[in-house]
Amino acid sequence: MGIQEIKEKFNNADNDELKTLIEEYANDERAGVIKIVQSANKKYEAFQKEVERTFRMKEYERKYEKCRYICGIDEVGRGPLAGPVVAAAVILPKDVDIYYLNDSKQLSEKKREALYAEIMEKAIAVGIGFADETVIDDINILQADYVAMRIAISKLKVVPDILLNDAVTIPEITIPQEPIIKGDAKSVSIAAASIVAKVTRDRFMVEMDKEYPGYGFASNKGYGSAAHIAAIKEMGPCKIHRRSFIGNFI
Repeated sequence: MGIQEIKEKFNNADNDELKTLIEEYANDERAGVIKIVQSANKKYEAFQKEVERTFRMKEYERKYEKCRYICGIDEVGRGPLAGPVVAAAVILPKDVDIYYLNDSKQLSEKKREALYAEIMEKAIAVGIGFADETVIDDINILQADYVAMRIAISKLKVVPDILLNDAVTIPEITIPQEPIIKGDAKSVSIAAASIVAKVTRDRFMVEMDKEYPGYGFASNKGYGSAAHIAAIKEMGPCKIHRRSFIGNFI
């Protein structure tokens, strides 16, 4: 088989097939094939590290393995000057591995979008909750967080047996909870929720950029960039600005 054909075989192989191909061509002495095998080895070793990292991120899922439904919860949008806080509640199947899950802030937009699609396809249940700028201004950002989280939980099609939360204990919830500091880097369920919440909110802010042009919502997602603050000072706030957050600029 020619080197180009071999290269295409390696490029099209999944990780299990890759291991078999590495073994099959390990003794091929052609320089081009040696290079292909070396590159494949690096790729396979990197994936094995990800498998190990994902296993470590299931520590809390293993802790509650007797529970039928383990739900991760996280939110995004506490810091922006505009737009809602968004929470997500995600229940993943116990027998499914989704690799490269992590705190959504540690992932590129492209990777978040790809993982969002995989999570939505494979999850047992997903609930999403919004608390908009009027709620935030009325009851403060922390309480608005809790509102969004309670809404997200209420939208699940099954009732969780345990909630794994990123750092907080949600008031007015009777389901058992475990708050985990930096949970989106320690639990696959919380990481999945972090990604769903982030992608959902970012998409919402892109739509808001069309409705309220001039503030750069598509790029800054409502956060206080220099250009965003300058736009507030020049044009004044729009409907989705949090009045309790922008007092220094108007």
